Amino acid sequence: MVNFKRLADKAKDVVEKRGGTDALKEDAQELKDIAKGKGSLKEKAKAAADALKEPGETPDADRPASAPRQTRAPEGGTPRQAK
Repeated sequence: MVNFKRLADKAKDVVEKRGGTDALKEDAQELKDIAKGKGSLKEKAKAAADALKEPGETPDADRPASAPRQTRAPEGGTPRQAK
C-alpha cells in the first residue's frame, strides 16, 4: 500500500531543495517555452534536461563570477549562455 503522507513529504522536500514554489513555476515556464519553441525533439529534450539541472534562476549576487549565467530559451527554443 502507498503511504501518501510520506510521498507528499518527499515532494515538499524536493520542491524546497529546488528553491521553493517560485523556482518551480520558473522551471515550468522555461520548459513550456522550450516545448513551444522551434527545433527538433532531440534539441528540445537536450535543452529541457539542461534547464532542469539548475533549479530556478540563480541571482547574480549568489552566482560565482566564473559561472556562466543561463538565460531563458529564445524564440527558437534552445537556451544559450549569457556573455
